[in-house]
Amino acid sequence: MGDARHDLGIAAEAAVAAWLEGRGWVVLGRRVRSPGGGEVDLVALDPGRCLVAIEVRARRTARTGIGSEPIDPRRTARTGRTLVAFAASSAIDHRALRIDLVSVMPEPGDAATWRLRRTPDIGAW
Repeated sequence: MGDARHDLGIAAEAAVAAWLEGRGWVVLGRRVRSPGGGEVDLVALDPGRCLVAIEVRARRTARTGIGSEPIDPRRTARTGRTLVAFAASSAIDHRALRIDLVSVMPEPGDAATWRLRRTPDIGAW
């Protein structure tokens, strides 16, 4: 039996990747790590050619919050460094860099359907 939180995270990341791809984004990496120890849930190229690190925050219920609470300045800075390392090591043509947050929660009464909310550009880094 797997870890329920880990399984939820993997399912949420897959749902977010599919959701973004359906809106014209290109997902370039999942669980991207940098030499400095940072990790980004997803790295994608948005339709405007901005290279975006996407932090996915999943919750089983609204009782524990909407998923944006864990993002603090230290985490944002580490995510930014990981995105910069990814951009430097790839040949992806992009116009800018950005960090977005996507909060994910199952629809009430339907655990197979996700409610997703994207918050673009979650902070300076």
